[in-house]
Amino acid sequence: FVFSVSATTRPPREGEVDGVDYHFVDAERFDALAEEGALVEWAVVHDRRYGTPRSELERAAARDEHVVLDIDVQGARQIRQTVPDAILIFVLPPDVGIMLARLSGRGTESREEISRRLRSALDELEAVPEFDFVVVNDDLDACVAAIREIVERGNGARPGEHEAAVGAYRAEIARVLDT
Repeated sequence: FVFSVSATTRPPREGEVDGVDYHFVDAERFDALAEEGALVEWAVVHDRRYGTPRSELERAAARDEHVVLDIDVQGARQIRQTVPDAILIFVLPPDVGIMLARLSGRGTESREEISRRLRSALDELEAVPEFDFVVVNDDLDACVAAIREIVERGNGARPGEHEAAVGAYRAEIARVLDT
């Protein structure tokens, strides 16, 4: 398993390294990559562009490795079209409170940015049924083990098994946004 390094137009956060955390590029370079077909998927998320370089997938395939993409719903839909045998896994936070703590804990987003991310989360949660599996990221080691089990054996929770939780998340996010 290898983690794909995405390209983005957003500036690096403190401690992020170009080529390790992301490929940080300007808007013109990103547009050129998209036009050249050098991105297997790309999307505008929170006013920034993010995409998966095709070269990341090709290098991993040459090494017979499974590629893990950290992408949003828009990107997942494109991957479904361009890589039909990809396994799409929706990773949920354990609960909305922890999701909020993770967002605010970074200290890099304003209250407005966090609200925008929560509104996006409402939309993204509606897309859970489009994914093959769902994993809750309560404990990182357990989450990784669950993803390995899915990829290697096809065993894991299906979207319908989390329908009640997803509904509860959406209700809680809506409540937070209303306050």
